[in-house]
Amino acid sequence: MKSQLMVLLPVAVLALGACKKNEVVADAGPSTVSSGAGSGGSTSATGAGTGITGSALDSANARALQTLVIYFDFDQAEIKPEFTAVVQAHGQRLATNANLQVRLEGHTDERGSREYNIGLGERRAQAVKRALMLNGANASQITTVSYGEERPAATGSDEESWRLNRRVEIVYR
Repeated sequence: MKSQLMVLLPVAVLALGACKKNEVVADAGPSTVSSGAGSGGSTSATGAGTGITGSALDSANARALQTLVIYFDFDQAEIKPEFTAVVQAHGQRLATNANLQVRLEGHTDERGSREYNIGLGERRAQAVKRALMLNGANASQITTVSYGEERPAATGSDEESWRLNRRVEIVYR
């Protein structure tokens, strides 16, 4: 009985070790996030105020970095709350990789005049630029362009098409 236990114990340990999930995380940047508490310190491996810690934070950053399109409400240039983490992750990636550069492409739906839509697309791109810079990116890493309604992601004159066309695309160069 004792000899069987001596054989089974190492096998069980090896089997449990083989079950460990190997995560592949794309260039998610550092696993520390500034706490913003004014102490100058940082909270190691903690997403300040998010309830996300450790490797879960790295996974959340990797998912956020996979998102390259920020969508906007009708006639608005304010970044929606659901895209805050996306912009934060991209800003931190740019901050930790000074050689990276992005082009922010502003788009609108077809409603409104061409001139108005060019301006709205530019305001959207500038809003994302400001947010990236607030998260550590340098202005020299970011260029903006507005295509207005000229490059739709979806054709059609319905709410779903319009929703998909109101966007800023993040293009790494």
